[in-house]
Amino acid sequence: MSMSLFEDGAKATVRASDAPAAPPILVVEDERDLAEEIRLELLASGHPVQLSETVDDGLRIARSGAAVLVIDRMLHGEDGLSIIETLRAEGNATPALVISALSSVDERINGLKAGGDDYLIKPFDIRELTARVEALMRRGGDPRQTRLQVGPLEMDLVDRTTHCDGKPIDLLPREFALLEYFMRRPGQIVTRAMLLEDVWNFKFMAETNVVDVQIGNLRRKLDPTGVRRFIVNIRAVGFKLNADA
Repeated sequence: MSMSLFEDGAKATVRASDAPAAPPILVVEDERDLAEEIRLELLASGHPVQLSETVDDGLRIARSGAAVLVIDRMLHGEDGLSIIETLRAEGNATPALVISALSSVDERINGLKAGGDDYLIKPFDIRELTARVEALMRRGGDPRQTRLQVGPLEMDLVDRTTHCDGKPIDLLPREFALLEYFMRRPGQIVTRAMLLEDVWNFKFMAETNVVDVQIGNLRRKLDPTGVRRFIVNIRAVGFKLNADA
């Protein structure tokens, strides 16, 4: 069976990687221009990438091992969710980001119920896709853990207490949830859209400055001197928690 140029280019990408021990991010997308844009952006961020454009080929590659799956809903008339459903039935828990032009709440719910870990609506900023992929790769381990620590920041999820440099920090419930979100993703870029969706449970991108206001409040409690030691801005993208503060 002959191999398409699309597949050949994808395999060449993996062979060229200098870190063969790192499993690739598998992008299953039949729109070749978009797939290539995603590939180049992820490569620029230091991630090995493999491309596929069909359900059958994507499932085959996913079974061989991937760090994260990026899967389009519609693949040559088939639903990419079938890849995730099959993997989950086989006990494969590889994190999966679903990308789709299907934007209704019902479709997003379908994607998550099928076993997807995140859902990104087309068209999207390619930098946000990278941020979401990295969030899935490094989302802080076992969600059942009861204590988080990033540098001098400590959080007890049972007692709902927070300490910085050993001193207690009095946080309101939303501030606590916001800081927990960052502490589960130290060093990762987090976009405003991610925060609105995951912390505020907004299912649409509302025109609001609530994220910036709450981050400002949180910063003043963590950094009363005014130095942005912990939560720093990433220009035109979002924020990140400085893991080396």
